[in-house]
Amino acid sequence: ILTILGNSAVLATAVKRSSLLKSPELLTVNLAVADIGMAISMYPLAIASAWNHAWLGGDASCIYYALMGFLFGVCSMMTLCAMAVIRFLVTNSSKSNNNKISKNTICILIAFIWLYSLLWAILPLVGWGYYGPEPFGISCTIAWSKFHNSSNGFSFILSMFLLCTVLPALTIVACYLGIAWKVHKAYQEIQNINRIPNAAKLEKKLTLMAVLISVGFLSSWTPYAAASFWSIFNSSDSLQPVVTLLPCLFAKSSTAYNPFIYYIFSKTFRREIKQLQCCCGWRVHFFSTDSSAENPASMMWSG
Repeated sequence: ILTILGNSAVLATAVKRSSLLKSPELLTVNLAVADIGMAISMYPLAIASAWNHAWLGGDASCIYYALMGFLFGVCSMMTLCAMAVIRFLVTNSSKSNNNKISKNTICILIAFIWLYSLLWAILPLVGWGYYGPEPFGISCTIAWSKFHNSSNGFSFILSMFLLCTVLPALTIVACYLGIAWKVHKAYQEIQNINRIPNAAKLEKKLTLMAVLISVGFLSSWTPYAAASFWSIFNSSDSLQPVVTLLPCLFAKSSTAYNPFIYYIFSKTFRREIKQLQCCCGWRVHFFSTDSSAENPASMMWSG
């Protein structure tokens, strides 16, 4: 519910402000699309299976669920990686931030992200890698236990781990470390904190928001990655079902965090949330907010 409501508010706000959106903000919209896509395509089936105490639909629904999870998961990871790279380029640019990266460039990048994610998602369907049930039996994912059983499973999991997890994560960390160093040096050059330009303060705020989004995603999926790697090198029966279930649920919760981060860091987003009208005509009152104006040219949120 939080994922659908929060990310729907993000998308509605983006549509309302479409003429004012900066090109990097399209990556944030893409991240919201991936999060809400995961919630709509996967969570109802998982909830129904949990109430049933067993997986519903057999092998076909299991493959569908695993494919959707892999597709949207890789898409989110690669979008976060692209956001980090764009933020790094923007921070290290001496010229105008947003005019250097056109919307067409970002659209091409988003299209590449989806094609890359789709390619990895369908590879198990054409014979490289496998999909299978989770150890606790009410969810499906990549068949981690196939790591030792066949060279096919070994090569797929190793390649997927390197190209969809390790390299994007290292890129994210390297970009934000580079940004932190750049900001630190820039602030050292300014002796009086009151003389820091508003643009620099906004840049620091946007960077912090992007860092929190990436940290939220990576920290949510780390316990699940640890449990998955345990099942690679050990029998899945060596872990209690609850030990494999809780990391999976925690990983799925990553889709709900981002709208709250936008709300905390963006006055524009808070103001737009307050102005959103529900279908029945009631004004949204989920949050209290101040009515202070913000420069409409400033970014609501940004990659």
